[in-house]
Amino acid sequence: MRFQLTDEQQALRAAVRDVVGRFLSAGPSWLVAARGGAAKGHSPAPLVDRGLWSALGELGVFSLRLPEAEGGAGLGLPEAVLVFEELGWALVPGPLVATHLAAGVVPGAATGEAVVAAADGSLVEWLDEADVVMPGAEGAVAMRSVDPLTPVHRVPAPARVEPVAVLLTAAEQLGTAGRVCGLAVQHARTREQFGQPIGAFQAVKHLCAQSLVRVEVARAAVYAAAVTGDAVDIAAARLLADEAAVRGARDCLQVHGGMGFTWESEVHLHLKRAWVRARRGGGGTESEELLAADLAGRAS
Repeated sequence: MRFQLTDEQQALRAAVRDVVGRFLSAGPSWLVAARGGAAKGHSPAPLVDRGLWSALGELGVFSLRLPEAEGGAGLGLPEAVLVFEELGWALVPGPLVATHLAAGVVPGAATGEAVVAAADGSLVEWLDEADVVMPGAEGAVAMRSVDPLTPVHRVPAPARVEPVAVLLTAAEQLGTAGRVCGLAVQHARTREQFGQPIGAFQAVKHLCAQSLVRVEVARAAVYAAAVTGDAVDIAAARLLADEAAVRGARDCLQVHGGMGFTWESEVHLHLKRAWVRARRGGGGTESEELLAADLAGRAS
């Protein structure tokens, strides 16, 4: 079966990229805060960009899957995946998945008026910035996050993770994977060493090519899981997306060399965000165990 995006789905994706792009072109407040904190020798205090949050609410990002009778767009998982891929591509911070899942349950979540935090496995992100905290985050203890733009707390009793949350995290990872692949290729074309672009060297070519392969394989798996909604398909998509994001960001950092570690470059922020997302519930061992159980059941 051949999947192809409809005109409406392409328009939705373009609208999200346009809204996020306008905030990025003005200088994203989260990146400015991170750079400012680093320049002063301390970690910044991450803040949710409320202006962007409201804009995403007006666009329907959080109410996307709500029925039209409840003020939503009445769309499904495939459209949500496209939206969250764009948000991951742009490195938008905040509890996006938690707020999306709270739409229709928490007043103000659907419109972007409320920021909602929820425990996802053993972690809860953006607890202090949230207007509403869902049950399950009681007793959370603050941790030092590897990503300076994603504050995290650890909860004593791991919460159950919905398959939709796992899939939307995979979509965010897919967005990061696509972004860092593009950044690596762009840098390889423009950065010169020994009188020629570094992309002319075989080792750099291989890094870029391998990154692209991982992105396309992960994209096929994530899009397919969005259509089937099957928990096993989602687990497989999550593993592939985590790998594409983390390994892609590491390879992109390698292509950039020392410049990739600086605050002037967003590459290291994508890598750190990918690491944090990979620790959310439904990734790593949990997805591997679900796949193993499914394979064992088929074999028996």
